Amino acid sequence: MKRVFLIVLDSFGIGEMEDAAAYGDVNVNTLRAVSSSPCFSLPNLRELGLFDIEGVTVGEKKGSHSAAIARMAERSRGKDTTIGHWEIAGVYSPQPLPTYPHGFPEEVLEPFREKTGRGVLCNLPYSGTAVIQEYGDAHRKTGDLIVYTSADSVFQIAAHEEIVPVEQLYEYCRIAREILQGKHGVGRVIARPFTGPCGGQYTRSPRRHDFSILPPSVTMLDQLQEAGKSVIAVGKIRDIFAGKGITESVYTGGNEEGMERTLEYLDKDFEGLCFVNLVDYDMLYGHRRDVDGYAAALTRFDQRLPQILGKLRREDILMITADHGCDPSYTATTDHTREYVPLLLYGQNVRPVNLGTRKTFAETGAAVLQYFGIVPAFEGEGLLQEVLKA
Repeated sequence: MKRVFLIVLDSFGIGEMEDAAAYGDVNVNTLRAVSSSPCFSLPNLRELGLFDIEGVTVGEKKGSHSAAIARMAERSRGKDTTIGHWEIAGVYSPQPLPTYPHGFPEEVLEPFREKTGRGVLCNLPYSGTAVIQEYGDAHRKTGDLIVYTSADSVFQIAAHEEIVPVEQLYEYCRIAREILQGKHGVGRVIARPFTGPCGGQYTRSPRRHDFSILPPSVTMLDQLQEAGKSVIAVGKIRDIFAGKGITESVYTGGNEEGMERTLEYLDKDFEGLCFVNLVDYDMLYGHRRDVDGYAAALTRFDQRLPQILGKLRREDILMITADHGCDPSYTATTDHTREYVPLLLYGQNVRPVNLGTRKTFAETGAAVLQYFGIVPAFEGEGLLQEVLKA
């Protein structure tokens, strides 16, 4: 019974790509930034070969690493969660998803106000924690929705749970998702419920929910599902792919819960893929430019890694990668950063080879399919033949 556990350490870049300057990113490197923290300790990832990956200049190289390793380049035009995960699964994005540095135009907001029956506050790129402090009181008094965006392709709606029940907020997001198609097809519409007293300190509640645009072409997930394999989504994977190609899913409240759910699936019988996103690196530490917090979260993953490795069965393959960078030391912006990402492949049937630099994240998805005897329906050489033992 073959199983693949594909874990995405959200935003764990390992150095700027050659075209990073075109994205406004100069001398960015998430791994280098966090390695300077006293909270940084990754002995188990070092054993797998993280510091031996091509281009990595920090950490002590292992030499005789136990995993197959590679540096993955992003072929798509973008540096966000949606485009990164889509490319891992075989979807190339020749154009970046639309962003709105000056807010959304009236051709979007007018039908949104009409269909929801509510006004709009803010309509600017904003920090999610700051926007509810600055507009929360006005929202409570008027009932108008706080609409904001970021450097990512997102339409975010914040509402107090006492003013707009969470299920109603989700319905407003579905309305926005129907409107935001075509040239305004943002990657995600995000519900951002919050709580707290008027005039007090507002707090975002854990009932965030993402409403993603459908992938524009066939993905690794679709092909696995069509072949009768299990496709299990842990964390926000289901949202990123709008549920398409997924047979089972579980949402998580952060990295710790994501690792717990992964350990539970390691104990279950299924044939197919368990696709995991660990979001805290990006959401809690990268965007907030918290170097020590990011390093501590990576250290915690490294501490839990032996539990994961210890539960792998003979035919299992573990893959660890990322979807983009988010250098927490880069102060020019709080946006993601255009970086290479690591790929570590480990299993009893995997040879610990160094695969150099690969041209696309999609080689990861192609390798997953090939492991199950499925020919990928997308471009991507697939590196499986280079790593499997004879």
